[in-house]
Amino acid sequence: MRTALVTGGTGAIGRAVSAALAAAGAKVIAVCLPSDRASAEALLPAWHGQGLAISITAFDVSNAEDTSAALSAMAAQGAAIDIVVNCAGITRDAPLRKMSAHKWQQVLRVNLDSLFNVTQPLIDAMCQRGWGRVVNISSVNGQKGQFGQTNYSASKAGVHGFTMALAQEVARKGVTVNTVAPGYIDSPMIDAVPEAIRSEILKGIPAARYGSPADIAAAVTFLCSGAASYITGAQLPVNGGLYMSA
Repeated sequence: MRTALVTGGTGAIGRAVSAALAAAGAKVIAVCLPSDRASAEALLPAWHGQGLAISITAFDVSNAEDTSAALSAMAAQGAAIDIVVNCAGITRDAPLRKMSAHKWQQVLRVNLDSLFNVTQPLIDAMCQRGWGRVVNISSVNGQKGQFGQTNYSASKAGVHGFTMALAQEVARKGVTVNTVAPGYIDSPMIDAVPEAIRSEILKGIPAARYGSPADIAAAVTFLCSGAASYITGAQLPVNGGLYMSA
């Protein structure tokens, strides 16, 4: 049985990814913030009732020391991580001229620094075992940009740069590294957008609907499977046609 670590594993998309990977046969460790641990653990009875092998661990992926300590503790308990899904992400929107350094740094630390903090300590062991999967969650706005999201768009564009570089480093070791770039997903994040803006967003989506967390989970599960062993360094857009590139 493969073991998967899913950061942001109890958020809207992370929950779906955790459940899908567990349904595909993985043992899943879903990561949440320490402050969210109680609400995260409330998800366990339903998951376990479905026969899904999911556990919860809590640490701050944006903090290198906290992450290192948590991963070291897992290793000491015998956990060998085969799959990493870097799903943790936040927004702190504002036009650049009004954006504080704090908002910039917060988003970059969670959305981009966390990829280094989580993946770097685990990648060597994957290479040594000759098998591994890393899937990084980016965004359509990392591909096309978005007004008021210089921090978010920059971080999510950086996610795929990280993917392409690391994919070249580990391809010969049986480890693949890919990006999934969601469009607008039916989640608390889109619910927080004013109705008038959401209506305009929806008009621009050829599929005429928001995506579901399950749409993203399906893409992630495929990239983590044996069927995707010859796909690496790729960015898979899951956006209903909102942004198309050659």
